[in-house]
Amino acid sequence: MTPRPPFPPFDEETARTKVQTAEDAWNTRDPEKVSLAYTEDSVWRNRDEFVTGRAQIVEFLTAKWERELDYALRKELWGFRNNRIAVRFQYESRDADGQWYRSYGNELWEFSDEGLMRRREASINDLRISESDRRIFGPRPKEEHGVLFPIQ
Repeated sequence: MTPRPPFPPFDEETARTKVQTAEDAWNTRDPEKVSLAYTEDSVWRNRDEFVTGRAQIVEFLTAKWERELDYALRKELWGFRNNRIAVRFQYESRDADGQWYRSYGNELWEFSDEGLMRRREASINDLRISESDRRIFGPRPKEEHGVLFPIQ
């Protein structure tokens, strides 16, 4: 496994870097690329689904992005300690019928000494929105890195 800096224990700067790196990767919507940030035996709880290992992560993300079209994500550091980071996030996507959603959630992350995520627990709620209510349009521009995003 290729190490992924920054490495724990995290300080505020390295935790923010880790969060932005994750946001950037997920916004590529490339399951293979995203999976490389996780240990080979990484364990996830995503809503009511449990995923273990990179192969299942790729399978999960492939299905997710086939279903959640035009997906665009924002993550924000919530807290950190040693090898753990908590984030809040929101993303927007549409289904095949054109219905838009904004999904809100929190994640708890735990990292290996090599900087790979070995545990991810995500709680997520979905809100139907109209296309005119959208506010996330693609990846975050670099000049907005670190800017807090409103939750409403």
